[in-house]
Amino acid sequence: MKKLLLCLSLAVCCQTYGQRHLNYDESKVPQFVLPDVLSCYDGTKVTTVDEWEQKRRPELLATFATQEYGRTRPDSIAVRYEVVSENRQALGGKATLRQVRFLFSGNGRRHEAMAMTLVPNQRKGKVPVFVSYNYKGNHSTTTDTTIVYSAGVRMVKKPGDADWQRGCQMSRWPFGQIIDRGYAVITMSYHDIYPDFDGPRWLDNSVLSLFPDYQQHALRSDAWEAIGAWAWGSSRMVDYLYTQDWADTRCIALMGHSRQGKAALWAGAQDTRFRVVISNCSGCSGAALAKRRYGETVELLTSVRPWWFCAAYDFYAGKEDAMPFDQHELIALIAPRHVYVASAEADHPADQKGEFLATSYAEPVYRLYGLRGLDTEVMPSLHQPIMHDAGYHIRAGIHDVTDYDWQRFMDFCDLHFR
Repeated sequence: MKKLLLCLSLAVCCQTYGQRHLNYDESKVPQFVLPDVLSCYDGTKVTTVDEWEQKRRPELLATFATQEYGRTRPDSIAVRYEVVSENRQALGGKATLRQVRFLFSGNGRRHEAMAMTLVPNQRKGKVPVFVSYNYKGNHSTTTDTTIVYSAGVRMVKKPGDADWQRGCQMSRWPFGQIIDRGYAVITMSYHDIYPDFDGPRWLDNSVLSLFPDYQQHALRSDAWEAIGAWAWGSSRMVDYLYTQDWADTRCIALMGHSRQGKAALWAGAQDTRFRVVISNCSGCSGAALAKRRYGETVELLTSVRPWWFCAAYDFYAGKEDAMPFDQHELIALIAPRHVYVASAEADHPADQKGEFLATSYAEPVYRLYGLRGLDTEVMPSLHQPIMHDAGYHIRAGIHDVTDYDWQRFMDFCDLHFR
């Protein structure tokens, strides 16, 4: 316990120190050169889809795996699904709510995660689905007293903590509006996959412990950590959707906010079953260009949240110019599928302009497929969304997920699903 408290205290001190030294002055953004998304490391210029898919895309995936997020282990992990409860009259009869326990096993260990699905009752055939983590547990998204507190939440929050209050983050989950628009939702607490605290105790209680030799593997510079695990978990929710006759598996959208926006982009880059990938306020090491050094930086994140990234990423702390990659290339890896990036006006640490520019600079790959990216390098005004094969908006307000965001996410999915 003392070790944990010390780690948390150091993290707070580091974060406070870092916040005092963040740059929020556009005139102080250094000059930088971004790598050309269509130029291979050997100098070859990509001019065709085949060259992109056979050469450039694989080398970029390998770069992000070895230098930022860590390599996703390829081992197959057994899983069993157990329906805990079903309510066919949720949301005043609009939806069917199910709680489903995911029981993973591997490496002589077991691990469980609790998913919650909401499916429209008024539907004809299969329905499109939003896949998204919640931060405080499924119970935080609704006041429904039947919702189970998951093992991951119990691990990181003591009973009586404010996060145990039912519905404490309902504002981020306008389930009624989503159901009314004809979409289903599957969500689970991200703590169920990898508890978001540092230390070997959390590694041992994450899904990573299910993989062979996980402790030895964790010593590698390219060993995956929390963001890699969360991305992996998003794909496991998709696996479940493939077992459900109500889910339109051709129309799956992944939405991630903040650190989960980072994980969503990495999951979307790897798993092509996500037809739409949405990153909301994901900032540095998510949608924002690291080389701008505006707002949060690689140095800050690797100092206060080192367990999010592979150890190799530490090398670029304060050395963003040395990075042979940047986040526009991560966004480009989602093409020819659809990507949507959202920012908030008051969310300066996330570098709203950097999020926009990274999305804009991914456009050459979309054009390679005959598709349309943002088609502009001029940042739009508030509440003036851009929606092509890639999309972007910036809204008024703070670092959060709002009804406005969800309405735009659904508009974008309507455009590509219907």
